Order: sequence, then structure tokens, then C-alpha cells
Amino acid sequence: MSEPQIVEEVVEGVGYTVAPLDVLGEGYGFRKIRKALGVEAFGVNALVLPPRYEAGAHFHDEQEELYFVHAGLIELEFGDGTVQRLGPGGLARVAATTVRRLRNVAHEDSVVLIVGGRGGYVGRDAHLPEGEHRAGGPID
Repeated sequence: MSEPQIVEEVVEGVGYTVAPLDVLGEGYGFRKIRKALGVEAFGVNALVLPPRYEAGAHFHDEQEELYFVHAGLIELEFGDGTVQRLGPGGLARVAATTVRRLRNVAHEDSVVLIVGGRGGYVGRDAHLPEGEHRAGGPID
């Protein structure tokens, strides 16, 4: 059996959609992940920021957000004046009504995944399919 190829376009299957971020837009700004992948349960976008760029401040009425720094170095400035710096792998949860501003403090592009939603955690609702006897393990 041959090894699967790396996905290079939007591919839809029964109950899933996969895509590389680069095909969801070009240049700087938002990459609309929710619409492209058909996500219905929460909002999700990627933000590509040019070097040494500051985005405008904003807040939300209801939507809590989670920021994940995929690449680069960003600062999040909050309404109380606090500034937090995050590198690749950094995470920040921000309450809906908290004012926030992102800035790319790196000398290269930064990529941030932003997930937003409201309504809370649904609990542990994962199940093993029929015939599956383990949840995972090492692969060869």
C-alpha cells in the first residue's frame, strides 16, 4: 500500500473536510477556515500578520476566543494595559468583553489560529467505533 500524499487542496469526504492553510487565501489578513471547511459548531480563522504589524483593538459581545500561535512572535495587549508575548505553540484565552489587540513583534510573518465560540464545553462524548478495542497507541 502506498503512503498517502500531503493534501494540497480542499478535499471533502463523508463527514470531514481537510485543506492546507495556504489554499484558503493569499497574502496578509484572515484565512476563513470555518466557511472553507464547513465548521458549524464554532468560529475559526487564521490570521497572517506581516512583520512588525499591529492589528486594531476589538472585543466581542458573546464570543470567547482562543488564540494559538502557529508561527512567529506576537504580543497580546489587553484592555487593562497588560501585554503578554507568545511564540510558536503559545496559547491565550480571552473573555468576550475583554479588549484585546494583536501585534506581530517579529521580523517575519506570524500566523495565529483563532477559535471563537460560546455555550460551553459539551463534555467527554467520544466513543470507540464497533470493533475498535483501544483508543490509540504507537504506530510502526
